Amino acid sequence: MTDKKLIGVDLGGTTCKFAILTAEGEIQQRWSIDTNILDEGRHIIPDIIESINDHLKLYNMKPEDFNGIGMGTPGTVDTEAGTVIGAYNLNWKTLQHPKRDIEAATGIPFSIDNDVNVAAMGEQWKGAGDKSKNVTLVALGTGIGGGIIADGLLLHGTAGSAGEIGHVTVDPDGYMCTCGKKGCLETVASATGVVRVARDMAEEYAGDSTLKQILDNGDDISSKIVFDCAQEGDKLALMIVDKVAFYLGLGLGNLGNMLNPEYILIGGGVSAAGDFLLSRVNQYFQSFVFPNVRNTTHLRLATLGNTAGVIGAASLAR
Repeated sequence: MTDKKLIGVDLGGTTCKFAILTAEGEIQQRWSIDTNILDEGRHIIPDIIESINDHLKLYNMKPEDFNGIGMGTPGTVDTEAGTVIGAYNLNWKTLQHPKRDIEAATGIPFSIDNDVNVAAMGEQWKGAGDKSKNVTLVALGTGIGGGIIADGLLLHGTAGSAGEIGHVTVDPDGYMCTCGKKGCLETVASATGVVRVARDMAEEYAGDSTLKQILDNGDDISSKIVFDCAQEGDKLALMIVDKVAFYLGLGLGNLGNMLNPEYILIGGGVSAAGDFLLSRVNQYFQSFVFPNVRNTTHLRLATLGNTAGVIGAASLAR
C-alpha cells in the first residue's frame, strides 16, 4: 500500500470540511471553514484552494505527498468533466469547474461526486457498510438523498439522478413536493416532512398530548421534538412516528426489492432517533419485501456521522 496521503473535502452550504487521511482511510488531520455563498458562490473554490494550500504549508507537506483530492458537493455533478451545476444552497446557478481550478492551483489530482454518493462511499469503506459490494445509503435530512453502490460500483444513472429515493412516490394523493409532483417520500419522512405530518395529525387529534399542546400554543417543533415526545410515550407523537415509519418502510422496501443490497443504511439528522425509529421502520420494511430480500437485505443505522463525507470524498482519490 502506498504511503501517499489523501485529502477529502465535504462541501456544504454552511461549512466546508477537510481531512487528510492515510491510504487506508484513517483520518490524520481535520479542519473546516465557513462556506461563503455570496456573489453567486464565486468565493467558494478560491477559499477551498487557499485552505488546502495553507494547511499543506502548515503541515510541511508537498503535492507529491498525495494521491489526490476528492470532494463531495451538492448539485448535479459531471464526474468526468469535474463540473457542478444547480447547487442552489451554495448559490451556484451557473456551471462551476472545481476540478480544473483546484488541480491547477494545488498540483494535486482531483475527483468530485455528489455529496450523498460520497457519504455512501464513506460508510461502505469505513462505516456500517462493512466493505460490502452492495450498499445503499439513505440520508434523512431536510430532504432525503440516496447513494447506491451496486456490485462494487457507485451508480449515477444516465443524468446523475440515480439514488433519488426521496422522490419515490409513497402516496399518490399526498403532499406536493418541491420537485413538482405529489407524495414523494421526502414530503413525509424528511425532517421537514415529519413536522408536516405532525401538524396535520395534531389538527385531527382530540386526546391528551404534550406535542399537541406545543403545536396548539403556536410554538415551533422539529422532528427531534416529535421523536422525543414519542419516546416519552406521547400518544399523538407515537402515531406520527408510526406513520413516518410506514412510509419509510414502504420506500425502503421498494428499494430493497429493486436492488437487493446487503445493507440499506439510514443516515442524516432524522436517524439520530436511532433504534427507536429503525425498529419501527424495519417492521414495515419486512412486510413490503419478498422473502429472498427479507432474508438477505438488512437495515442499519449509518455510523460515521459528520466524517462520512470527508472519508468518502477521500476514497474518490484512492
